[in-house]
Amino acid sequence: MSTIIDTFIAPFCHDPIEYLYQDDHLILINKPSGLLSLSGKNPQNLDSVHHRMVKIFPECTLVHRLDFGTSGLMVVARNKAINAALCHQFSQRTVGKMYSALLCGHLDDDEGVIDAPIAKDPALFPLMSISAINGKPARSHYRVIERFYRELDDGGQLPLTRVQLTPETGRTHQLRIHCQLLGHPILGCDLYGGRLLLGTEQTPRLMLHACELDFIHPVTGEPLNTHNASPF
Repeated sequence: MSTIIDTFIAPFCHDPIEYLYQDDHLILINKPSGLLSLSGKNPQNLDSVHHRMVKIFPECTLVHRLDFGTSGLMVVARNKAINAALCHQFSQRTVGKMYSALLCGHLDDDEGVIDAPIAKDPALFPLMSISAINGKPARSHYRVIERFYRELDDGGQLPLTRVQLTPETGRTHQLRIHCQLLGHPILGCDLYGGRLLLGTEQTPRLMLHACELDFIHPVTGEPLNTHNASPF
């Protein structure tokens, strides 16, 4: 059995957490890119969404996570009972999630579905892999918003596609590895080919943003439909 060795040290994130909504039960935030959701085992990776928020809300717990490089909407529970109720909604897949992303190259189809099971492999850590034998079911929808070119410093042009991504499941790195499988990795993705295309090497961040989060308030029963515009 392979032993996972995590050598990643997160550079300090100077961007603040943006608080979008809060009540006695939950908090909605906009997580900046470059901030861990949860503190790592390495003491140098202490800074995180949770580490910052417990200083203000001592009982708060994370309901779900976003990757280090992903920005956008997260819901945080203010106590264990709310956490359990929200986790139930996530596990039942009744939570609506939508992401905005920039993909390398121009997609041929205007929309489609990526259905490919994802597996963990300690030997490849931190990468995930597509595996029909060992993987857990994973399904993502994509829809093209626009195809365009970005002007490069050398006068060249970088083809990009802006898409909306809607995951049906919530596997680790799902959108990133599914876009790579599609042949159009997310711009700035260092793990799955988003810095390989000429002109992408210096991309400042992972171009993936959680822009919509829809769920039922566990106490009031009211639907919360939250939108946060993409910063790129």
